[in-house]
Amino acid sequence: MNKALLDLYADYLLSSLGRVTATGLSELVGGTVSHDQITRLLASEKQTTVGWWQLVKPLVRKVEQTSGVLIFDDSIEEKPYTDENEIVCWHYDHSQQRMVKGINFLTALYHVNETSLPVAFQLIAKTEQAIDKKSGKARRKSAQTKNEYFRQMVAVCVQNQIEFTYVLADSWYSSADNMKQVKQELHKDFVMVLKSNRNVALSHADKLAGRFQAVDTLDLPEAMTQTIYLEQLDFPVLLTRQRFTNEAGSSGMLYLVSSDTTLDYLRLTTLYQKRWKVEEYHRSLKQNAALALSPTRTVTTQTNHFFAALYAFVKLEMLKSATKLNHYALKTKLYLAALHSAFDTLHSLQPISVAHTGFAA
Repeated sequence: MNKALLDLYADYLLSSLGRVTATGLSELVGGTVSHDQITRLLASEKQTTVGWWQLVKPLVRKVEQTSGVLIFDDSIEEKPYTDENEIVCWHYDHSQQRMVKGINFLTALYHVNETSLPVAFQLIAKTEQAIDKKSGKARRKSAQTKNEYFRQMVAVCVQNQIEFTYVLADSWYSSADNMKQVKQELHKDFVMVLKSNRNVALSHADKLAGRFQAVDTLDLPEAMTQTIYLEQLDFPVLLTRQRFTNEAGSSGMLYLVSSDTTLDYLRLTTLYQKRWKVEEYHRSLKQNAALALSPTRTVTTQTNHFFAALYAFVKLEMLKSATKLNHYALKTKLYLAALHSAFDTLHSLQPISVAHTGFAA
């Protein structure tokens, strides 16, 4: 991608208060950049996580520390009115417990101190056809599962020599294969959530004898930890449970496990609390970086707009570090500046003051 044009387009995404278009950007800069140049930028070679790492690598190197964590999660940017294709299609949204139409993306978010940077991403492309067992109808299917993408992305982050100690993920990514890769192949530790029906053994002897029970049947006091054994894992993990209250006001129980058996309850739960940073990232990417406002229609232009929105998020994150203002406070400053400009322009266009029109009180 043309770096200068990418910078300009990302700034436009941050500055815009409504729908973004190539024509709108061209007009904003007084025609110094043409509509066709922006169109060609978005229609250029489809960007991937490889190119993304080259873009964000210098920023990561400035902030990385071994205390950093790598957070994995996916989200869906709903696009109900956009024509369906391999990335804009139907996905199951676990937060809503229903199918939604949009772009499903998986991110590896690197968080250290107060900085969060996406270091790898994957758009879930459903390029294959499968028959739905319930309806008997054909549906789109990805060639790889999100757990397979998870393992590829963790491995790439280690290969890129990003400094981190723990991988954080929710129950969707707490499969035995993922745990084994992080701990045994990549020599990192994890903090993950177990589903309440996950089978565990209380000792190695119980594991060998096949004596397992669902994790939610354990008599484990809150604020305590216990070493347990999971099926298909060759190493013990540390378990604790933590009560939570969601936005709707209902409460539930989180079962957290870590491959680092030296952790105490406070350290374990404090580490997992950092996973919330990925939720903040999802919201800001959608609300502040104009991810949802793209008029693009093809897989390539939609992918490249996502890439630019990701870059816009990083620009906001760097501004946050420099100004000590959060993303929403920064957007408010931009909005107020635009409002002041519009107000001043309106007054400059009025040849006669409202006070002299006879409509004054």
